[in-house]
Amino acid sequence: MLTTNQTIPGAPAVIRQPTRTKQKKVARPLPSTKIWPWYITTFIQVFLCVGAIALWQAGANLGWVNAFFWSKPSMIWQTLKLFFASGNAWIDIRYTFQATIMGFVIGTITGSALGLSFWWSKNYAAIMQPYIICFESLPKLALAPLIILVFGMEMASKVAISTALTLVVSTLTAYAGVKSVDPDSEKLFYSLGAKRWQVFTKLVVPSCFPWIISILRVNIGLALTGAVVGEFIAARHGLGRVILYSGQTYEIALVWVAVLVLSTLSVAMYIGVSWLERFLQRGLNP
Repeated sequence: MLTTNQTIPGAPAVIRQPTRTKQKKVARPLPSTKIWPWYITTFIQVFLCVGAIALWQAGANLGWVNAFFWSKPSMIWQTLKLFFASGNAWIDIRYTFQATIMGFVIGTITGSALGLSFWWSKNYAAIMQPYIICFESLPKLALAPLIILVFGMEMASKVAISTALTLVVSTLTAYAGVKSVDPDSEKLFYSLGAKRWQVFTKLVVPSCFPWIISILRVNIGLALTGAVVGEFIAARHGLGRVILYSGQTYEIALVWVAVLVLSTLSVAMYIGVSWLERFLQRGLNP
């Protein structure tokens, strides 16, 4: 009886191939960027801002930058103090802020309600959709002079322009949310005996709510744009009026002051709307 290590006499020798051990492939780590601490990011941001202002000031002093057309930071700072000391600054800021907020609220609520109403009838949605798209493609700022003539020079015309800019965006966004509602969920609601109004309030509106929330930060910028454009055309108050007046009188430092205040106001409103968005999302997903 042959053992494992014995061979048959006269038989060719069998060459044994060395066994290959399978090596496991090591997964390569995904490339990642180390996140800097917040204070380093803030320091770099402040450094870039201060550096740009210092270069601007130095360029104006050395004659590299035309101070008549571009002004300089020291002159802008003096004008800023005079602007707030005059007493009209807060009136202009409040005027622009009120027009923006009112246009933002009216446009967002009305547009969202209009977009949600398309769920009730596909025929109604098909009829209205071309008009909505046509109004969206129309440069609404071109209608600003007509809106001023219809609503006058007071607050109503600025609110109307802000509403026009935010209305269609909110409508299309809410309508996109309506089209994304799961039809199987609708069938389930109806099979459980729910009425049409209950399906709308319990399923459609909650499903579209994240879509409506997502458009808030866009709408606040559009509303501010509408308010300022309305003030450009005709207004007694507002930061847009200050920019237009100072540009016509070549008070470039005052132009920069109004732009700086307007930028600060827009950032403050953007932060406020971002906080509102997070608050609504927390309420939606407790």
